[in-house]
Amino acid sequence: MLVAVRSATALHRLLDVLPVFDGDERIASRFTLVPGSDFDVDALAALEHAGARLIPWDEAQRGAHDLVLSASPKGAVWALSGPRVLLPHGAGFNKAISGDGSPGIPSGLDPHYLLADGEPWASLHALAHRDQLARLAEHCPPAAARAAVVGDPTLDRILGSLIHREGYRAALGTGDRRLVVLTASWGPESLLSRRPGLPAELVGGLPCDDYHFALVLHPNEYSRIGEFDLARQLAPALAAGLVLARPHQEWAALLIAADAVITDHGSTALYAAALGRPVIGAYDGGDELIPGSPMADLLAKAPRLGDPAELPEALRQAAAQDTRPVADAAFALPGESLPRLRHELYRLLQLEPPAAAPAIRQLPQPSAAPKPPSAFAVQIPRLTEHHITVERYPSFRSSPVHHRAAAHPDAGLRQVQSAAVLWRHAQRQDAGALAPTSAWTAAGWTAHVLAELPGRRTAAAILGADRCLIRHHRAGLVAVRIEPSRAGGRVRRADPTAVVSAVHAWLNANSEWTAPTSLDCRVGRLTVRVELTAPGAADLDHEL
Repeated sequence: MLVAVRSATALHRLLDVLPVFDGDERIASRFTLVPGSDFDVDALAALEHAGARLIPWDEAQRGAHDLVLSASPKGAVWALSGPRVLLPHGAGFNKAISGDGSPGIPSGLDPHYLLADGEPWASLHALAHRDQLARLAEHCPPAAARAAVVGDPTLDRILGSLIHREGYRAALGTGDRRLVVLTASWGPESLLSRRPGLPAELVGGLPCDDYHFALVLHPNEYSRIGEFDLARQLAPALAAGLVLARPHQEWAALLIAADAVITDHGSTALYAAALGRPVIGAYDGGDELIPGSPMADLLAKAPRLGDPAELPEALRQAAAQDTRPVADAAFALPGESLPRLRHELYRLLQLEPPAAAPAIRQLPQPSAAPKPPSAFAVQIPRLTEHHITVERYPSFRSSPVHHRAAAHPDAGLRQVQSAAVLWRHAQRQDAGALAPTSAWTAAGWTAHVLAELPGRRTAAAILGADRCLIRHHRAGLVAVRIEPSRAGGRVRRADPTAVVSAVHAWLNANSEWTAPTSLDCRVGRLTVRVELTAPGAADLDHEL
């Protein structure tokens, strides 16, 4: 079997199909790179990452193959011998690319690419929905005669991985925040081409303890910009906690973890709609989107995001709509794609398939949570005798704030020097690791850092998820205990660095406080009880 790959996008689609051959030692797979794509370098890198056995294109053209799989009609796939199978490399046919093939014809349905010498070159067109078959019949009737509706293996893989939603959110460090995923297609009408600053605007404009943001880019967009420039261009948002999904698999795990999706006209959002996720449009219009396509219908019904400050209202409007009926027009036969594909592919191979049914490969966890931000701009929208609300924003926020807070020394000199509040986490000792020969105590470090940086107002040693020692410039030393919230059979904890900012603001207003004192502290959507007491020896002498 030969897998003919033209782009990283096509390869990722084909990798979701290949489990139909699991357990069959009769099938040997080889991969080849179909020349002619502007994105072939990234396709080659993706092939190497997959561990594929690669053969040169010239050798692939000369060889005899029992089956050829492709997810792109472009390139000279028609020149390869053997039964050829063509799958879509996205969720249907929603776009027409200007200057590519026949004007106005949806990409993937163009006879210019589907016919060779007037005849369809594919032995099988494997489609996800009967409406796709009708559209293929409209644009290229000879090809439709060789088509079958088998469902969508990528959607089935997503549906089969839904049970891992909590694990994906834990791997991302999302907690109780709303995870909003931005999905961007490629080309001049894509979200990142037209609104390159939107990720940073969203991350910078909404409270960090309420919202968590992730960005899913089309692999071609990765190729256009390049990983180095992506990291540079997105640096402020990445430092503030933005998750940048890797092109293969991780994007689908993020859709499962998401609470809502912001999208341009790329079909990735249709997978989110199939999960019932609220969808918000951020597409400014153009010539690429096909009227009447499932993606066009989804954007027509979705609320549109203009100013990033409008996101909370757009989320409310999007949550009131059921996106699944729109996705039903793009995906048929949920859960049936691999058995149906196995039947069709083994028919072309003229082999009996293995007795065991093909199993869906569940999506792996996202590779790692982003590093927590090391500095914040902090607002205190409510402060009373026993209640306080804290809102934290990325440090690059330029509007007036109550104070700035930073990790010492991780945040860097400039942010440490501009912060009123400094914190430091006690270091965990790994099993078997040598104990440090010298260490600060919590009391010693807080005194040292305020003396070293006299403009700072509060230093906090984070001793654990529920314990802090705070030294305030007027109120002195305070032991802080943070009670978790217990409701609905779950235990939820507030970020202690957020509580430190809340206590700092309260002590500024109540420096003559009397121990013990209880506060209700609201961080994001979570309210916790905070107890302020005089510190004991265990707090003062805790080694950092």
